[in-house]
Amino acid sequence: MDERLILMGVIGKPHGVRGLVRVNAYTEDPQALADYAPLTDKAGRKFTLAWVGENIAQLTEITPAGPRKITDRNAAERLTNTGLYAPRSALPQAEEDEFYLADLVGLAARDASGAEIGKVTAVHDYGAGTSLEITGSGTAMLIPFTKAAVPVVDVAAGHVVVEPPSETEAAETEVTP
Repeated sequence: MDERLILMGVIGKPHGVRGLVRVNAYTEDPQALADYAPLTDKAGRKFTLAWVGENIAQLTEITPAGPRKITDRNAAERLTNTGLYAPRSALPQAEEDEFYLADLVGLAARDASGAEIGKVTAVHDYGAGTSLEITGSGTAMLIPFTKAAVPVVDVAAGHVVVEPPSETEAAETEVTP
């Protein structure tokens, strides 16, 4: 069973004084975020949420002593920018010829001839486009995740084919353990 945690949303700023928060959901249907409960943060705390308006939710922390509803602004403020994660196994199966970006991490990276050049160690998306971090032989490369630079993604076979643009090859950097 795959228990990698996938970022499903982020708690935003408080909304009002009674503990409500804005939540940025990364699910196709934002309302569906509540269906993945309990969601966890990086520290292992568990939360459920109930939508009360568009992108506004009432959070409840699941503690060993039982559920504890977040009811004041100060508690809500302390949760600002908290990521909400679900286990990869809770996500629906990807359609044929589709995949989750998180499934790319760990795949072998091969060049066009089939020779292994490293592994996908991270997927980055800073808003200007997704890129793959490929690490191998002590070097790391950032490859734009486009059809031209990554023409083949075969999750079932465990590899991607990478054809780095010439400026990417020149930008390789040494990685020190």
